[in-house]
Amino acid sequence: MKLLFILLTSFIAFNVMNGQPAPEMRYEDKIRIREAISIANEFGDKIWKGINDVPFVLILITDSVEFLINHPYPSDDFMLSGKDSILKTSIYYRPKQFDKQFLATFPAVNGVNCIVVGTPENTGKSSTDWTITLLHEHFHQYQYSYPDYYESVTNLGLSGGDQTGMWQLNYPFPYDNNDIAVQYKKYSSALSKTIGVIDTKEFEKEFNKYIKERNKLKQLLKPDDYSYFSFQIWQEGIARYTEYKFLEQLSNFKPSSEMLQLSDFISFDKYKDDFYKSKVSLLEMQLIEEDKRLCFYETGFAEGLLLDKLNPEWRDIYLTDKFYIENYSSKFK
Repeated sequence: MKLLFILLTSFIAFNVMNGQPAPEMRYEDKIRIREAISIANEFGDKIWKGINDVPFVLILITDSVEFLINHPYPSDDFMLSGKDSILKTSIYYRPKQFDKQFLATFPAVNGVNCIVVGTPENTGKSSTDWTITLLHEHFHQYQYSYPDYYESVTNLGLSGGDQTGMWQLNYPFPYDNNDIAVQYKKYSSALSKTIGVIDTKEFEKEFNKYIKERNKLKQLLKPDDYSYFSFQIWQEGIARYTEYKFLEQLSNFKPSSEMLQLSDFISFDKYKDDFYKSKVSLLEMQLIEEDKRLCFYETGFAEGLLLDKLNPEWRDIYLTDKFYIENYSSKFK
């Protein structure tokens, strides 16, 4: 904290002494953020009821400065950059504190859940990919904003006494257990085949095979390990699914002229097709002993699509019946 105060004081003093204006966000970043917010505002509630009531608060991390957008009450270490005409909100700034490769959401400023994200260049994403990723993170804001979310997560009893939340990344799931790795592969392969025939007469046969493999995996896992698996599917997998649901809504969406002019913009239709193919492909390619918790993103994406077929109303109970997606359809039993 003392070091932060010294750095902040030096930063302010340097600007004042040299008469420099406040730093400003790049035009391109403003355009991408505005596009994500516009998409969320237009289509969010069609996918998740109430998501548009959740503030789209964001910290953009550059190489040297962090910009805070849409925060209702910034902390004192942020200074006003100005009222922005593109984003239609006040932007605040401070010296960089977070890793510039961050793609995360957590209560980073005064207890408010913020999307904390590096620039497209620093996160290795195109303008289109980065914009859709902001919608993934906004969905996390939606999850975290539900009144009993944190209490429910605590009641899972998986933290091992960790109060920082890092257990969600570092939980000792038995990724390297050979029996579990082999069965996970059977389960994910069966899931991939089921998704591949979701609109054909082969669906029921493949779905039944998939359920058998999923239940075998469940039986191999200890109760806490299965709870962690289910939690990751519910939280990260359905966030990945949400990216795709937004892309489905964009088939007739006309991006802003400014977005279209970005040199690395990929049309949302093309991106949707590539997104789907890559995620289904990963179901077959990923190995849990190597890719670890990243596997849960793709399996959750696919299981979300299954739920759309089995129970189109499942999203209505997503926040009230948490963490075990098999509760959303009797056919999962």
